[in-house]
Amino acid sequence: MVVGAFVLLAAAAQLVNAHFGIEYPKWRADTLSSSTNFSQWDYPCAGAPTLPDNERTPWPLTGGSVKLDLHHKWTYVFINLGLGENVTNFNYTLTPGLWNSTGNGTLCVQQLTLPTNLPIVDGSKASLQFVTSGDSGSALYNCADIVFKANATTLSSSECVTDAGVKVAPVVAAQQKSGASTAGLNKAMLSSAAGLAVVFAFGLSL
Repeated sequence: MVVGAFVLLAAAAQLVNAHFGIEYPKWRADTLSSSTNFSQWDYPCAGAPTLPDNERTPWPLTGGSVKLDLHHKWTYVFINLGLGENVTNFNYTLTPGLWNSTGNGTLCVQQLTLPTNLPIVDGSKASLQFVTSGDSGSALYNCADIVFKANATTLSSSECVTDAGVKVAPVVAAQQKSGASTAGLNKAMLSSAAGLAVVFAFGLSL
């Protein structure tokens, strides 16, 4: 019995370590909790239902803050946006270069840039889809429901703090003056990242 309990605890710890949480905006559900039937493996939102209107997080019309609790030593992060009340299509990307995040802990971005000519007004409802992919090569999903408001503000600098051990950088093709092999590697990385973005957008795993 003791061995069985230990195995279950170890498996649960591994599960939590392999997943991630949303600290802001308010996520649809705590999909890390063992008391729910939600699974972060499930596209598009871990099986969690849309929040009631009064629980949507107000977001600025120019883009708002996001704060994640990352449990991987490294992970790719994608953030997508879908417009409407009950979103099924997250067809706007807020991380066009995707992010390569390293380190366990809190990652906070004070303001995400919205796509140009996004058809939103004060009161428009939307949902954010957060996707991560770590060393397992599979996608994990969580969602947060927002409402765009003209008077909404981003998190303050004291509220939006990234842990010291957490770093993030966009995956881009670097221009190299010399060293063709290095440039080729960067382009290959970009192609791979772009492929991952397409795969995860349609809810598939590698």
